[in-house]
Amino acid sequence: MLLKELSELNGVSGDEKIVRDFILEHLKYRLQGKLNSCRIDQIGNLLIEKKGIEKGSDVKMPKILVCAHMDEIGLMVTEITAEGYLKFQTVGGIEPGILIAKTVIFNSGLKGVIGLKAVHLQKTEERKKIPDIDDLYIDIGASSKAEAENVVKLGDYVTFPTIFEEIGSGLYKGKALDDRVGCAIIMELLEQDYPCDLTAVFTVQEEVGLRGSKVVSNYLQADLALVVEATRAADFTESERENWIVTLGNGPACSLIDSATIYQPGLVKKVITAAEKNSIPLQFRQGAAAANDAGNIHQAGIGIPTITLSVPCRNIHTMSSIISKNDYQHCVQLLQCILNDIHYFLNLNIS
Repeated sequence: MLLKELSELNGVSGDEKIVRDFILEHLKYRLQGKLNSCRIDQIGNLLIEKKGIEKGSDVKMPKILVCAHMDEIGLMVTEITAEGYLKFQTVGGIEPGILIAKTVIFNSGLKGVIGLKAVHLQKTEERKKIPDIDDLYIDIGASSKAEAENVVKLGDYVTFPTIFEEIGSGLYKGKALDDRVGCAIIMELLEQDYPCDLTAVFTVQEEVGLRGSKVVSNYLQADLALVVEATRAADFTESERENWIVTLGNGPACSLIDSATIYQPGLVKKVITAAEKNSIPLQFRQGAAAANDAGNIHQAGIGIPTITLSVPCRNIHTMSSIISKNDYQHCVQLLQCILNDIHYFLNLNIS
């Protein structure tokens, strides 16, 4: 399964090569002769171009940008102690409290365990607080700095060996679903032909400040951009319903506003119409916190009208996130409907 393969790859921000190579090799194999160009820019973004099907000589072929980020949150080794333990910093937004006693893995296949001072040795006030990153360490079983340096170097990336699997009733569990779901969806979209030219951009370093899309926004222009993401679902009983943001099983989520983008109401209305016309469930991402690559893309050149559609995701930015299979499939279907009826979406009056 494509999403399983993507989820289990390691690709922490700044170290996306394994993910990028997989996407490129998969698409070249699946779409032999159908891709017009494949290139990697100076920061590491992967750009795939595929021409559309002509509907008539008098119809302009629109240029549509579809975007998802390849990177995931993770860790980086910053110190090796005299005892052979590894100190580290987070790459992207991770709460230190979720890391205690977790198994980690390096690109080499080496595994370790994140440790903390034993509870028996902690003072009362220490037990009451969430540990700082400086309190944690990775134990790889080395007995000295020299032994550890034989297998680990400063700057090595670290992630989590989570197995992707189906759980419960139609749910998927895995790591890096933010945003390997977006990568998988765009790869599925490229399997079909549409009445528009597609530029698929798989960006780097989104989790550390939307850096890859900042570079893309310097040189790409399009008639419309579709950003495909995963977004936080807090739909559990301990949280007030108004704070759920999105709910698993209620369909893809269309963004209205976030900390970097205000989405055009006219485009949002057209997304609603497309979902209703094709009997696809749709919800709205509630709240304005966080941002995604749309924040840079909608400001590219003279401006690009931009839509963000997200798959709701529980436990986002952890080593075990959960999504709904139906939400994933409905997101694919809605994006296909948009691309097949692209001229309707480009007829936009923003006044």
